[in-house]
Amino acid sequence: MTGTSDKRAFALGDGEIVINRPKVGEFYILSVEMGGPEHGVVFENKHQVVTPLSRLYLRDGAAFSLFNEMPRLRQIRPDRMVNDLASSFGGHWLVSEPLKRVLESVDPEGFAFAECEFILHDGTVGPKHYLCDVVRTLDAVDETTSRLRIELDDEYPGGKYYNVSGAARIAFKKEAVGSAHVFLTPYSGDPFCDRILRDALIEHGFGKEPSTRGVSLEDAAAIGIYGMPAKYWPENR
Repeated sequence: MTGTSDKRAFALGDGEIVINRPKVGEFYILSVEMGGPEHGVVFENKHQVVTPLSRLYLRDGAAFSLFNEMPRLRQIRPDRMVNDLASSFGGHWLVSEPLKRVLESVDPEGFAFAECEFILHDGTVGPKHYLCDVVRTLDAVDETTSRLRIELDDEYPGGKYYNVSGAARIAFKKEAVGSAHVFLTPYSGDPFCDRILRDALIEHGFGKEPSTRGVSLEDAAAIGIYGMPAKYWPENR
């Protein structure tokens, strides 16, 4: 498609013989839980941390090495506070110290962190927080046995994008994942994690109802499926 703006989309699904079928309970989309009130914390020196500003949006932790001063966060509403995992901080996640400890304990090479100065509404120093990026990218999705929408467009990095809106089931190439517990793919947004990291997060109270603490963990083999009638659930097929 070089030199064109051709846009296509197609679905890939299970064939009659499936070797690497998506399996519920193996991999999860790790993301920030959406909804709820705004947190009332601002990235006060965003425009001074990196020059030019566009560098702030580099992925995979690369931007952190370019920071020329410590990121400074300020609570602007006394009745609002960030969750342990939050987004919209210069294109990065914001994580609490307890969440950072869990992430590092399971996959220390999978994440990069930049410590922040955190100032509460009354001017006192708040609990430690860190900007965070997932720093590992693996081309690990098994497209031949996954059920997902693949959009092709030269404007996407690598020429394609995995659209998992609606119902999707993703299988992964185990040899590509290896011992990684968290990773991005070249063609999707939110990172994926394995059952080991998911269980560690749940054990420490993250991503578990009724208080997820801002962490969303959605089964990559059943994205959106549990919002459909039960006959479509993987365990009933």
